[in-house]
Amino acid sequence: MDNHEDDDHNNEVDDVENGGDGEDWDGMTGDGHSWSEVAEKSMSMRQPLLRRRTNMTSQIAVIGSNLCPIESLDYEIIENELFKQDWRSRKKVQIFQYVFLKWALVLLIGLSTGVVGFFNNIAVENIAGFKLLLTSDLMSDGKYFKAFLVYAGCNVVLAAIAGALCAFIAPAAAGSGIPEVKAYLNGVDAPSILAPSTLYVKIFGSVFGVSAGFVIGKEGPMVHTGACIANLLGQGGSRKYHLTWTWLRYFKNDRDRRDLITCGAAAGVAAAFRAPVGGVLFALEEAASWWRSALLWRAFFTTAIVAIILRALIEFCSSGKCGLFGKGGLIMYDVSSAETSYGGADILAVLLLGVLGGFLGSLYNYLIDKGLRIYNFINEKGPYIKILAVVFIAVLSTACSFGLPWLAKCTACPSSGTEECSTDSDSGNYKSFQCGSGYYNDLASLFLNTNDDAIRNLFSTSTEREFRISSLFIFFFTIYFLGIITYGIAIPAGLFIPVILAGATYGRLVGRLFSAISTLDTGLYALLGAASMLGGTMRMTVSLCVIILELTNDLLLLPLVMLVLLISKTVADCFNKGVYDQIVRLKGLPFMEAHAEPYMRQLVAGDVVSGPLISFSGVEKVGNIVHALQSTGHNTFPVIDEPPFSEVPELCGLVLRYHLLVLLKAKYFSAERVRTGAEILKRFSPFDFAKPGSGKGLKLEDISFEPEDMEMYIDLHPITNASPHAVVETMSLAKAAILFRELGLRHMCVVPKSQGRPPIVGILTRHDFMPEHILGLYPDIMRQ
Repeated sequence: MDNHEDDDHNNEVDDVENGGDGEDWDGMTGDGHSWSEVAEKSMSMRQPLLRRRTNMTSQIAVIGSNLCPIESLDYEIIENELFKQDWRSRKKVQIFQYVFLKWALVLLIGLSTGVVGFFNNIAVENIAGFKLLLTSDLMSDGKYFKAFLVYAGCNVVLAAIAGALCAFIAPAAAGSGIPEVKAYLNGVDAPSILAPSTLYVKIFGSVFGVSAGFVIGKEGPMVHTGACIANLLGQGGSRKYHLTWTWLRYFKNDRDRRDLITCGAAAGVAAAFRAPVGGVLFALEEAASWWRSALLWRAFFTTAIVAIILRALIEFCSSGKCGLFGKGGLIMYDVSSAETSYGGADILAVLLLGVLGGFLGSLYNYLIDKGLRIYNFINEKGPYIKILAVVFIAVLSTACSFGLPWLAKCTACPSSGTEECSTDSDSGNYKSFQCGSGYYNDLASLFLNTNDDAIRNLFSTSTEREFRISSLFIFFFTIYFLGIITYGIAIPAGLFIPVILAGATYGRLVGRLFSAISTLDTGLYALLGAASMLGGTMRMTVSLCVIILELTNDLLLLPLVMLVLLISKTVADCFNKGVYDQIVRLKGLPFMEAHAEPYMRQLVAGDVVSGPLISFSGVEKVGNIVHALQSTGHNTFPVIDEPPFSEVPELCGLVLRYHLLVLLKAKYFSAERVRTGAEILKRFSPFDFAKPGSGKGLKLEDISFEPEDMEMYIDLHPITNASPHAVVETMSLAKAAILFRELGLRHMCVVPKSQGRPPIVGILTRHDFMPEHILGLYPDIMRQ
């Protein structure tokens, strides 16, 4: 975190400041004069440049449905003397063990995510299927009011359980989770983003929420679930829950965890959509901020394992051993049976679908943004208000799904067709609802079904007039509205399914409009409509295209899918950003974009550095270090050598707060101000300074000091990162921002251009590149 807390939230994070809980505060104070007094008392704590500029960007963000303190991740390799000694002494067998463990971990991630994804599917199908079957039986007996009470009661109970899990156990599990995972892979961390409790609530909360009939999906939460599984495995377990493995010590760093979590996110998409290639491309296009060929291989291997596991488990259930779970294979919405031929009229219809998807998708994102602002205010009122909001939306969704089918007229079953008019089944194209034998209710066939079955009904081919135009309009507006007001309540909720439902509905409407001149099946129009809505909302292209093809098994439709995605994304980009980018911004997560803003080219790195800066000597007095750690929440400090350790003042590097705490706890002090690095190298190993996983790790309050300890000295050279990334103060801020993001840095040193000045001007963090900080310093720069 950077220099200062946002004034509105000082009380909420005061305990974090005083506790020194590893915040990403980077050696810069919020109160310059207090450090001037300290500097007068001790020459070892100095202020290289008297920059009184402060950074007022907020140090908290909304994670799930709660405010949490945030910090940055150390993706950079800390090249101190301990690391170099360990690297030089590492044997081939240890290197082989490290590589083997990486592949073993991604194998476990794939296995675990595949099993969890299958559990989610089978649980939802059985819980929701039993509820719908019971309701259908009561409707068939003419007990309409009792059927409504049973249907509403089941929905409210399931919704209340999902809301209670989120409100009381893991508020961070609320929502999709994709924005949080995306921010984490960009370098932003919060205590509960990937915690074991979040994983537990994400799994069961998603099952209960989807089964409760909300217009939500389990696909977004599966991405978060895969990331949580990867984090739990990659950090050597959890000390809090007594699940630790010493042989995983190699992965106790943010760099390796980032790679594993990227594989976990890819596995989540593969498990949710049964789309292994789409999962890899989703991680590449949307989730990950850094990518390389080695990571591509591991992500592909992970999703392949997911596909194998799902295939084996689905095959096991094909004989009816899994209750109401369907007999379908890996293809969720197979439309390959339809004839895929198209002409000029179809191309015109695709252009219309693309434009419609762009407009409706951007409007959807705008309304989601407004809804989240309202829910943020509601969620601040406490857990019981969160649960009350969940129950209210559950009642509203139930009233719509059970009440609106009464507006539809009964339709005679088709005399011929590929679909049997099975009006007494728990799923399928035709639902009788209040209609007699030989008739069905088309709105009930959409509302009184699981979301997956509703999509299958909309994608169904050779059923052009199955749904009335009036019914499609009613369903579209209801789903569009319910999808917006449901996202934001305290339950795990994905956005893919509501968007696909809305897009497939207006796609089928366009298909009916062009039916006289088109050769394309209305079910394929529904598919293209879903693609256009996804493109207008998510703003992804390649990964969405492949996911849709893997979902539907229709490669012949590829050109039209590509076209509609490109058009919808282009149109929607004229109005706002993608939904996940908007949510990341709305939650206050300091996300580093891949490009620099134009106004950054008018500034240099030295223009936004905050200060004054606090530094230590290479051999520092213990009392000065303790005082600095007690008084600030800074995460890193520059180490500067002066005579007699160097001829002139020179920058040795940066030392991390956690490394200082480990060294202080060991109490390897000396009475004289001399270098003792050789003895420290013998006493410690790099794993002693490894970053802790779950839990808060070591804190200053955990260390006790005697009065005489405060007058002792400690050598910081062995734990100082001697090769920090540095830029000259006159470098363009735009170039510095791109360098910061591409290298995955947490700190960037700014050094002076001229000789005869202190060796460091300041330290840049991601907060210094945020628009609110820069435009706060230079409010007129946008007009220039």
